Amino acid sequence: MRWLIAAVAAGCALAASGASAQDRTPPLKVSANGRYLESNGKPFFWLGDTGWLLLGKLNREETEAYFAKREAQGYNVIQVMMLHGPKMENPVAGPALVDGDLTRPRVTPGNDPSKPGEYDYWDHLDWVFDRAAAHGLYIALVPVWGDFADFRLLNADTAPVIGRFAAERYKNKPNLIWVNGGDRYPELSPLAWDILGKTIRAVDPNHLMTYHPAGRASSSWMFHDAPWLDFNMYQSGHQSYAQDHQLNARGEDNWVYTTDDLSRSPAKPTIDAEPSYENIPHGLDRAPEPRWGAADARRYAWWSVLAGAFGHTYGENSVMQFFTPGTKANAYWPKLSWQEGLDAPGGSQMHHLKDLILSRPFFERVPDQSLITDSGPRYERVAATRGKSYAIAYTYTGRPFHVRMGKISGTRVRAAWFDPRTGASTPIGTFANTGVRLFTPPGKTAPGNDWALVLDDAKGNNQ
Repeated sequence: MRWLIAAVAAGCALAASGASAQDRTPPLKVSANGRYLESNGKPFFWLGDTGWLLLGKLNREETEAYFAKREAQGYNVIQVMMLHGPKMENPVAGPALVDGDLTRPRVTPGNDPSKPGEYDYWDHLDWVFDRAAAHGLYIALVPVWGDFADFRLLNADTAPVIGRFAAERYKNKPNLIWVNGGDRYPELSPLAWDILGKTIRAVDPNHLMTYHPAGRASSSWMFHDAPWLDFNMYQSGHQSYAQDHQLNARGEDNWVYTTDDLSRSPAKPTIDAEPSYENIPHGLDRAPEPRWGAADARRYAWWSVLAGAFGHTYGENSVMQFFTPGTKANAYWPKLSWQEGLDAPGGSQMHHLKDLILSRPFFERVPDQSLITDSGPRYERVAATRGKSYAIAYTYTGRPFHVRMGKISGTRVRAAWFDPRTGASTPIGTFANTGVRLFTPPGKTAPGNDWALVLDDAKGNNQ
């Protein structure tokens, strides 16, 4: 528990430093090419964590420790449910709503928002925004989870009320990102979700907004042209290839959603905001099934980003529900405490992808599968992306593959193997930038022996 004490101390130091939330979390906007996000003109690589039940499970000390840990691991976005269900409450601040009514937020004027027992749920959320900003974290806030829509508690009458309340209260938080929807197919309640989006946008035109759909779906399928939707979000889901029997099944190929979203007009950025979580059973509620591991978490991240996504969201089973052993789990048989889950290897490795992508010219990057002459299906895929003077190719199995040279600048290129587990780069050599060349990754070919090949113009300044 030493890390908990250290994290809280770090949070206090940040508060004492007086660092501006606006400085640490400047406003986000869509880049000029409609493909990425930026802040103050600089690239913003979204590295998110699914802290879905943070408001319903953690007190302030625990929240501070969680933020400090994820900040140290390179995360910059936390996805949070504002209202999970009608009985949503914080263990210290109490219920969010009066009698579970979306039109009656439980607000207690005149209390002291700094004192336990006196601050209400909404005071606590104010504090959460401020502490997240102090750690350089944006809050991707889902106002209303899908349970409300399922029982028609979110409808044409209630959506404007809760939408206006949330937008008026949080529109001045610099680190806010709106996530309309709540793990549901929008076509089941299209009017309610659209009204919620329009209401929030009318009150708060300055923060980005998207829609979080159910598994194996994208916001683009219904809301791509909605004026309130600034970027697309998809949930590639938790099923394996063998379990996916849905219409137009795409299995574990999350990159397909990225490609589809980026093919639409007008151009809007896209991201996989809910891939398979580390340590969660294949198919979620199938207890005897194996669990997704660190290698799977890496694969989903590298596949989607190299296909053109502007970032990626990671999830861990115990962390997303903040599970404490000895208490009842929300779902999916977590085995670790949420504190242990924060150190799951895949979650600790996510920042290596972010670091590599940001180390090269960001806004010029495009997906380019023509770089690879022998990419295969499923796990045999070799994902590829490039800028003007660099290229990156990722293999999940570490199998040898052929690269079509001459796709980036320079008569000669420097080549290196980048390890997604450690972030270490091992030079291979310098080669002529012509023809087709075979590259053989280290180790034996096997799922999880993943490597990224990085090519740079030998005369360039890329590091």
